[in-house]
Amino acid sequence: MTLAEPLLTWSDPPRELAGFIGIFLAAGAIGFRYSALRGRVASGDHAFYEEAARRAAIIGVIGSLITIALVAYALPSFAARRHTTAGALIISDKQTLIEVVCLGLALIGFGIAAARGSAGWMLAAVGVIVGNLRGALFGQWSRLVNPVHVLAAGLWIGTLFVLVTAGISALFRRDQDAEHRGAITADMVNAFSPLALAMGAVVVLFGVITAWRHLHTLSNLWSTPYGWTLIVKLVFVSMVFALGAWNWRRQRPTLGSHEAAASIRTSARAELAVATIVLLITSVLVSLPSPRR
Repeated sequence: MTLAEPLLTWSDPPRELAGFIGIFLAAGAIGFRYSALRGRVASGDHAFYEEAARRAAIIGVIGSLITIALVAYALPSFAARRHTTAGALIISDKQTLIEVVCLGLALIGFGIAAARGSAGWMLAAVGVIVGNLRGALFGQWSRLVNPVHVLAAGLWIGTLFVLVTAGISALFRRDQDAEHRGAITADMVNAFSPLALAMGAVVVLFGVITAWRHLHTLSNLWSTPYGWTLIVKLVFVSMVFALGAWNWRRQRPTLGSHEAAASIRTSARAELAVATIVLLITSVLVSLPSPRR
């Protein structure tokens, strides 16, 4: 009697989840620095902005280390399938070489930024963005759909996470900034909103393309395990968008006071909680086989 192959290898979702977390933390740090803190660190308007940038850089370091660990784990087996060694593969395969170089740039850049070196942010941004979209350097446009989708989600939800942790929550722990909490929170949230709106639109567009490329036919949406999991994901994704719309339309216009800052911190945490569920479901979804045509 031949046993059927398992539909899912349960070691895959945790690895996929770790990959998402690494990208989201690194991309979120970049998004926070260049949207919520855009022009504020260099201006010296308030000491808090420089401290928030340092905290964001530390989060970026953590994200980069997670991604480096995953690549280091996967590289030997990937090289074995090519009948070579990991070191030889890095040298001979241009895409792998660029990926490794970009990971190094991101880690070094975030490290410099954490030490309050402003030049580190540009290095980190190049490492994160080029590393994730390296297929564009080789004209592999069809392979960019999923990386663009994930990177855009990281620049949206990842930046929101850094905004809440390195920004708003850190601000509430600084007693010396009590009288400025409302104004600084409003400043960061309003600066982040355009990025969130743009990346939300990109996530929807490339998410639809990705789903269709995997489903092949609409009936696979309700007749296959992949489709069922996708439906569950879409339910929670719609909740994330609903909470995001609430924060943008209802919470953001009221900002300026301590109470409003505390309120948007609570609602942003709820948005992040649901987004975490989306990531958990997505890690299972990408581990499932795509439906047959």
